Order: sequence, then structure tokens, then C-alpha cells
Amino acid sequence: MWNTATRPLKLTWIAAVLVAMAAALPAGAAGVHPETGERLSDNQTFTYRLLDQFPTLDPQLNEEVAGFHVIRDIFEGLLNQDAKGRLVPGVATGYTVSGGNTTYTFTLRDNARWSNGDPVTAHDFVYAWRRAADPATASPYGWYLKLTGIVNAREILAGNRPPAELGVSAPDDRTLRVRLEAPLPYFPAMTTYATLYPVHRPTVEAHGADWTAPGKIVSNGAYTLEKLVLNEYHTRVRNPMYWDAGRVIIEKVTGLVINDDNQALTRYRAGELDHLEPLPPGQYPRLKKERPAEAVSVPRLCSYYYAINHSRSGNPALRDVRVRRALSLAIDRDVIVRQVLKGGQWPAYNFTHFKTAGFMMPDIAYSKLSQAERDGKARKLMAESGVGTLKLRLIYNTSESHKQVATVISQMWKQKLGVRTELANFEWKTYLKIRASQQFDIARSGWCGDYNEASTFLDLLTTTHGANVGKYSNAKVDELMRKSKTAKDPSGIYAEVERIAAEDMAIVPIYHYANTFLLSDDIKGWPYDNVENNWYSKNLYRVAK
Repeated sequence: MWNTATRPLKLTWIAAVLVAMAAALPAGAAGVHPETGERLSDNQTFTYRLLDQFPTLDPQLNEEVAGFHVIRDIFEGLLNQDAKGRLVPGVATGYTVSGGNTTYTFTLRDNARWSNGDPVTAHDFVYAWRRAADPATASPYGWYLKLTGIVNAREILAGNRPPAELGVSAPDDRTLRVRLEAPLPYFPAMTTYATLYPVHRPTVEAHGADWTAPGKIVSNGAYTLEKLVLNEYHTRVRNPMYWDAGRVIIEKVTGLVINDDNQALTRYRAGELDHLEPLPPGQYPRLKKERPAEAVSVPRLCSYYYAINHSRSGNPALRDVRVRRALSLAIDRDVIVRQVLKGGQWPAYNFTHFKTAGFMMPDIAYSKLSQAERDGKARKLMAESGVGTLKLRLIYNTSESHKQVATVISQMWKQKLGVRTELANFEWKTYLKIRASQQFDIARSGWCGDYNEASTFLDLLTTTHGANVGKYSNAKVDELMRKSKTAKDPSGIYAEVERIAAEDMAIVPIYHYANTFLLSDDIKGWPYDNVENNWYSKNLYRVAK
């Protein structure tokens, strides 16, 4: 257990000031980028759009993308990613593997500091990981600890062991040892997600649920939280205590919450935004012609799908596999991606994004059919089910794109199958609560990989996964995903799980994401080749025009 007596002494006030002074000037203070030689702008700020207000900045409570973009700036885990998504040092300078590939030992750098000057130690990670596993924390990503396979994580989350028995320890301040129940070769990649970031125990304990508020939060990333106005904006500023502060060029980052896509585009055109994502549906081709240096479409490791409520709270007809298949078959995915979105997305007939590292796309039978053939099968299946007039409630979070997709799909269902669909939209935080409590028949969902390996998608289809909002359950899928954890090459297992999911129509895949956005042409350092879209403001910079 974390013990204050084992921590190094806090920096004296004078020493802390000296550290801050040494890091006060960013790398580009002289006006030239130290590595590329590009002339830098005097304005080193970056402003981007958020579709929704993030619910939390607590690493152990985060469960969504918008919050993770901020958390990745103000906190730092053991490892980071580079512009191509490869692992690079964070708080840890490296790691070794032993014990038959079940023990990972991370070496932490000795110059990592919290924003108040305290040293970042291995004990901070132990505390944070135990906190994530503790049922009292009620982490919505507690299941992530199970997936890591850390010793005793499953039992702790179930309330059968105390958090102190989690298989993570700090032999000393600079050494973090992690014991796994079985070898997991991609475990280091999993440490790049927020759940496994450290937190500052004295701050958490002093302020409770308000510990992430501006003026209270103590963090260890390249930036600190300066201001936060709910549903309007937040700002984060360069952290002089960050171990690599001298290389950070962007001095201030502002996130503006703008729910309306078209209003966001107007504000981008007015120069109020440097980055706009997502774009209004259907606008990418025109914007690419209008702004060829700013409009971008690259693959993104996310899949857009409709979750089906398999539980008792859903429409009983959805428990008939023929109805589920009919609904999926009737969706013309080519229309969605080519006529509605027009942003380089790909029709999806399976869950795992096709750009996932090492993933081999299985043969999915209905993907080989023409749309006319799918429609014919859909009508036949619906007739065989004996379901009369079917009315479904489809929920989605507020977004013009989600609305358009839902509207088009509901029309397809009505025209082809006679299904009536009630569309209901909610702001993000409310939508998450409604979806998590299964108050829907169909729910707009999107899953972005927490790490670049197929299990980040397919584990979601297991019975006990925390993000399995539709409560799909198949014992064979559960068994296969358990086997995948110890398989030398799990690719065949993943293919089989995809085929079972398609046969069951566990979910309704709709499209694989493209990251479609606008980026001001004077902002450089964007990681276009990082398919997880994990960008770090510390790697960005603005050049002089």
C-alpha cells in the first residue's frame, strides 16, 4: 500500500522555483523550431472543437474520447505514442519482462514531477490502479483492469479481495512491478489509456469528487487545467514542472464545446478554431476542394454500430435473431457512407476496424450479397418471425451526423420492413446514462480502440464486459475470448468470434470510421498516421505564415 513515508522529500520552495524557471521558456522561444528549423509563430496557442462536454477529467472515471483527449494532455502514463502510434517513453523510460512473460517491470524516470513539485513515483501508479479496481470507486472502466489480466483484478472488482492485493507493487520509488495471470504481449500498449494513469493521492483525498476542478487539480502531464466552464469551454496551459517542458512549444490549448456541426464550421472559417472534428455530414468533398491543405480524411480505429438491447427491457421482438438480422440486412451501408457522410468511411459488416494491427478480415456471408439480395432476405426473415407491426425506440447523442444516419436508417426500415422508429436524442452525459441502463431498443454507438489489437473490439461482445450496453451474451464467444488471451496467434479465434457475432447479429455494424477533420495549415506536428487518433498537444506547434 502507498505510504507517504516512502516518498522522497517534496521539493523545497526554492528548488521548485528553480525547476520552473529552467523550464519556463518553450523550445521555440528563439523563434525557430529546434528540430525542423521552421520559423515559429509568436502565437503558440491551439483551439479545437468538442462536440460534447466531457463528463469527467478523473483518469479512473473516464470512459469516452473527448475526456481522454484532455486527460492525455494533463496527465501522463507509463508510455505514450508517437505520430505513428508506436510506443514511446512517458513516465517510464522502459520495461523488462520476466516470469514466463507474466511480470512486467517498468523503470520510472527520476525527473517526473507533479504540477505542485512533488516527484511522480511508482507508488502513485499503485494507488491509481488500486483505485480503479476498487468497487468503491465505481469506475465505468473497471472492466479494463480485468482485460489487462493483472493478478487479482477480477476478484477485487467483484468485491472478493481487497484492492491492496492487486498484482502491482512499487519495490522502490522508480520501479513499478506488474504481475499478470497469463502472458499478454500487448499489455504495455494498454498502459497508454487513462485508466492506468497515475493520480496524486493527497489531492484526491483532500478534495474528494472535486479534486479535478481548476485550482485544485494536481497533474503530471505537459499541461495543467486552467479554466473550465461547463458546456462552453476549458483551457489548459503549459506545465513548467513537466519533465520535458523545455520541448513543449504550444503554450495554451482551448477546447470549445459546440454541439452544432454547421455552427462549428462557421467558427472555423472565422478563424476561431484551429481544428474541427467531426465535419458536417456530406461536406468533406466540397471542403477538400475548397481547402485542400486543411481538409483531411485518414483511417481511424473506431467502428460505428447500433447496439441492440438483448435484455428484458428491450422490445421482445429483438430477442428473435431473425428480426435482428432483418434490421441489419435492410441497412444500405453504401448509401450511408457515400451519400450521407461522404468522408472516406467504409461500410462495416463486422465489428473490428479493418486497420487494426494484425487483424485478418474473416468472410462475413452477408457482406458478399448485393443490397437487393440483402433486402430480399430481410423481408423473408421478418415475415418468418411472425412479428406484426414493429415499433422501436432508437436513441443517439445530439449530433447532426447521428441524426442524419438515424433518419436514413429508420426510413430504410420503414420502406423495406414496415418498422416504425421513434428517434430520441440526448446530450452526451444523459445519453450515456440512458444507454448504460438499457432504456432503449436500439442505441447509436461508436467504439474506438483503447489499444491497437482486435481484442479491444471483440472483448466488448463478452457477457461481463462493462461496455456491453446491449447485454449480448453467447457462451461460445466468452470461451473463445478467454482462449485468445493465451493463444500464440489469436487471429483465427478473432475471425471465429466475428462470424458468430454476425450470425447472431449481436450488434449492427454500420461503418468503420475515417478521421475526417479540418486543421489550420499553420499547425504542424499532427499525427496523421496514428490510427487511434491519440494526439498530444506537446507535439504540436504553429509556424509563422
